[in-house]
Amino acid sequence: MRTLILLVLTAALTSGCQSKDVALTTTSTPVALTGPAASAIAGDMASRLAEQIGPAGTTSIKMDNDKTEFATALEAALKGWGYTVITDGKVAKDQKPVEISYSLDSFDGQLLAHLGTPAVALGRTYRVTGAGATPSSPLSVMQRN
Repeated sequence: MRTLILLVLTAALTSGCQSKDVALTTTSTPVALTGPAASAIAGDMASRLAEQIGPAGTTSIKMDNDKTEFATALEAALKGWGYTVITDGKVAKDQKPVEISYSLDSFDGQLLAHLGTPAVALGRTYRVTGAGATPSSPLSVMQRN
């Protein structure tokens, strides 16, 4: 009888510790950008990336171009800085390009741009207008080891 009471008491006390099984969900909606805004953000982020990854003559960049306004503008901006940009995935055997990833997310009426490599990640928010985009935060730089 004592064991039964102890078992019921333990079950009653631990049942209050259980939580609902709630899964976190994320939704991603594509961010629509005009050409001038995409070019302004891509140009700024490409110049900041160039400061971090080294000279264009010795560095090539591999990226996926998903044919969005921003991807096309980013590719053009990187080429404007003198980088060789590989978008088709065909890398020469002696070539070791820096792989970059990018994303744009809208948050609180602003746009958060992220540009990352295995060694560094850059982030900045922008205010987007019909005429383009202007930075609304300082540049965030995270060095990875």
